[in-house]
This record gives sequence, structure tokens and C-alpha cells, in this order.
Amino acid sequence: MLNTEMFNYDLPQEYIAQTPVEPRDHSRLMVYDRGDKSTRHLHFYDLIDYLAPGDALVINQTRVLPARLFGTNAKSGGAIEVLLLTRHDIDTWEVLVRPGKKARIGTRISFGPELTATVTGILDDGQRMVHFEYDGVFEEILDRLGQTPLPPYITQRLEDRERYQTVYARENGSAAAPTAGLHFTPELLQRIKDKGVKVIPVLLHVGLGTFRPVKVEDVTKHKMHSEFYSISPEAANEINAVKAAGGRIFAVGTTTTRVLETASDDGGMLHSGSGWTDIFIYPGYRFKCIDSLITNFHLPQSTLIMLVSALCSREEILGLYETAKQMNYRFFSFGDAMLIL
Repeated sequence: MLNTEMFNYDLPQEYIAQTPVEPRDHSRLMVYDRGDKSTRHLHFYDLIDYLAPGDALVINQTRVLPARLFGTNAKSGGAIEVLLLTRHDIDTWEVLVRPGKKARIGTRISFGPELTATVTGILDDGQRMVHFEYDGVFEEILDRLGQTPLPPYITQRLEDRERYQTVYARENGSAAAPTAGLHFTPELLQRIKDKGVKVIPVLLHVGLGTFRPVKVEDVTKHKMHSEFYSISPEAANEINAVKAAGGRIFAVGTTTTRVLETASDDGGMLHSGSGWTDIFIYPGYRFKCIDSLITNFHLPQSTLIMLVSALCSREEILGLYETAKQMNYRFFSFGDAMLIL
């Protein structure tokens, strides 16, 4: 049995990054070569040295919603916090509500004169379905009333909420950032393109389920939350052409990896389209599309550390994490990065 505890490690609080590095690409970069098992310690802007003309850098262009709303129970006046997770139709969302016991079916929540919500359903995991009512454009109202949802391990206030967006974020829909992409600057991306590397966008709207610890003892029994993805015909054709010509596919982050592996067939051909994916990648998985991964350091017992352990091995990843601690790397969303070749 693949036990969840096998992916645990000790991380003192002081290693968790609370603030982003400036400039973005000056964060540290650990480079691990799976071929010769070598490790190098550089800066993120050195990434360009590992990319070659004809390779592809695949990015997730999702944008984090200002998805945290603070309202009141329209009947009792009690405070209620709502976190948007997944949009099911134009006005219906799956959400996380705190306190949940105050959000029974039929509960109306007011966020001010321009926005209200009614709880219409309770899901098996305790999350709610709510229907919003408003005057105007929902996205504009959300931009005025909502706050960017930072992970709970970040306790310091973020002055510029754009700093929790990638510089190439385009399509609203995520509850959390695809954090490996936070290290890129427009200048670094341009240098990568000028080198002859294709920068190709795909889309996966990141849900909170990706980041939650696995709570079942047997890893294989864990059920992933579904997330919406989309790959354009142009992106699929470009990626397939790079692979056919012998170029390498560098996935920026676990979210990009999940898109590419979801939409690839067993022969490695990537197919365009959109839909919902609950793919769960853990050791024993055979990768079909990606060759290399750019990623951050991940939470213990999370699906993300299991994914990177499938690309190397559990022992290698946990060993690299111990090295990172010894060398004072910064962990998680605003932390440093790793390149797995």
C-alpha cells in the first residue's frame, strides 16, 4: 500500500515564505537532473540556460479571482465568510462557507446592497452551492467587494494583490494561483522566446482541493476535486509539433502538468478541447506528455508532493527537500523554485 505518511516531512514555520522576492525572477532555483542525479543551486533567471531552441515552455494562464467575500446572514446579522471555488453556471457557485453551521439550505447572505446569495445545496464534503443575485456585471462587483484568497500559511498582508498573479494571467477562474509561474517576469519570458523556445498557454482553473492534505491512509483511495481545463487547437498543434521535432516539453507547475497529462493519449499525442479533470498523479504513473517540470516546494502529504514524486521518486524528492531546508530555501507559494530535468 502507498501510505500517505510516506509523503510527510518536517518543516519548521520559519521556512515558509511570507513575502514574495523582488524582482520575481531573483528567487532561488534548485535544478535536479534525473539522469545523473546532480543538484545545482542557482537563481530563477538561470532557467533560460536549461532551455534550448525548439523546446516548449507551457504555462497556465488562469487568473485568481478576488474570491473571498465577507457578508452577513440576512436574518440573524451574523458574520459569514464565503470563498468561491467552482462556477457551475452563470450565477451558481460551489463555495466554502465559514461558519458552515450557519449556512443551511435557504440561508440568505448579504454582501451589501448590490450582491446577495442564497444557499441552495449542501455537498457531501460540507461545501455549499449558492445562487447569487445582483444588479450589474458579477465580475465587476466581485472585483470591488472580493479579496484575493491567500493560503492560510501566509499570515502577512499582501499590499499588491497582483503579486499573487502570474504576469501572464488572462482568464479569471482560480481560487489559488499556479504558483510556479509567479517567478516569471515579462523580460525573462521575452528572453526565452528570443532564444527560440515556444511559450504556449493552456488553462486550468485551480481549486483548493489540489492543495489540501490527503487524509486517507491509502493514497490510492484519495478522490481529487474536479477542475476546469481548456487547450486550444493552436496550443495542441504547437506542442505536438515540438514533440515530433524532438523538442522537450517544460511544464510550468503541477497545474499545467495536470492539463497536459489529462489531454494526452497513451501515445503522447495531445488533444485540444475543454472539460473537467480529476486526474490524480502519484508514484507509479507513467507520464505521457511532459519532459521537465518547473515547480515550487509543496506541503507535506499533499497531492502535489505526490505528483513530483511520480516524476522522480519519493526518496529523491524527500531528499531534495531536506537539502532545501539545509540551504535555507523558502517554501510554498511565495517560496523558491525547483527545476526537474
